Order: sequence, then C-alpha cells, then structure tokens
Amino acid sequence: MQRLNPIVLLSVASLLSACGGDMSDLERFIDETKTRHIGKVDPLPEFPPYQTFEYAATELRDPFRAQTDIGSSPIAEVEYNGPRPEATRRKEVLESFPIDSLKMVGLLQQKSQTWGLVRDPDGTIHRVQPGNYAGTNHGKIVSVKETKIDIVELVPDGLSGWVNREAQLAMSDD
Repeated sequence: MQRLNPIVLLSVASLLSACGGDMSDLERFIDETKTRHIGKVDPLPEFPPYQTFEYAATELRDPFRAQTDIGSSPIAEVEYNGPRPEATRRKEVLESFPIDSLKMVGLLQQKSQTWGLVRDPDGTIHRVQPGNYAGTNHGKIVSVKETKIDIVELVPDGLSGWVNREAQLAMSDD
C-alpha cells in the first residue's frame, strides 16, 4: 500500500478546517422561516361513487367488421349504375405507379398533336396524351396543358361503387 504524501494530508486538513465557523446567522434564519411559514393542506375532494354501465347492444352488428349480409340491406337492392373501371381494357405502363410518384417534365408539340412528358419513379420518360391512363386508381388523362396534366381517377366509394376524383400532374422544377 502506498503512503500518503504529507503535503496532501496537510492541505486536506486545512481545507476541512475552513469549513467550520460561526453559523448562528444561518440557524437564526432557519428558525425564523419555520415560525413564519405554517402550511395548510386542503382535504381530499369527495369523489362520487362509480356508476356501472351495462352494454346491451351485443345483438347488434359490430361496426368494426364488414357487413356480410349485404343481400338484406336496401343498398344492395338497387343496382349500381355509376362509373366503374373497364375490366377488359389492357393496362398501360404508367398504371403500375401511384399518381403522386409521377412527374410532368415537359411538353412536346408537333403540328396539331400535343404530348405530355412524364417521368416515372424509375427515371423513364413516357409520352402521354388525352385518353392514356396513369396511376394505380384507373386514372384517365383528360387534358395536357403547358403547366399540368389533368387526370380523372376512379376510386372505390366504400359501398361497392366508384367515384371520380380529379388529380393533376404539375410541371416539375427538377
């Protein structure tokens, strides 16, 4: 075991001796503070007794499950005559990408023909015109303008029908 250096012991002893001293003013302050501050704690509030609730709707349809007996609903009795996707139409290349991943990067005009230039997420540039399809929601291109391409998508309405939703591809800055 090593011996402690006498200089270190002497300096520690002198530091500890400086800690002592007259603390009467501190003790007086503590006593005055204790006599001045008398705390009061309010009693806990009274809580009303718990009222039990009995769930009596167990025989009703669960709202979080799909309705399986559609034949009995009044909606199923009416035949749906709204818009719907063309089941026999051949899918185009841009229909495999979500509409928000496509970017309009330019416009191409030749005589009276106008095409929009669209970049897919893979970086390939496609030439489109009204009548072409783009996006995963059966989006049909309805117009090609200098700054945007207007698209009408067909999305499910949640009641076994379809609704039209407008979308646009704006000219990209990059």
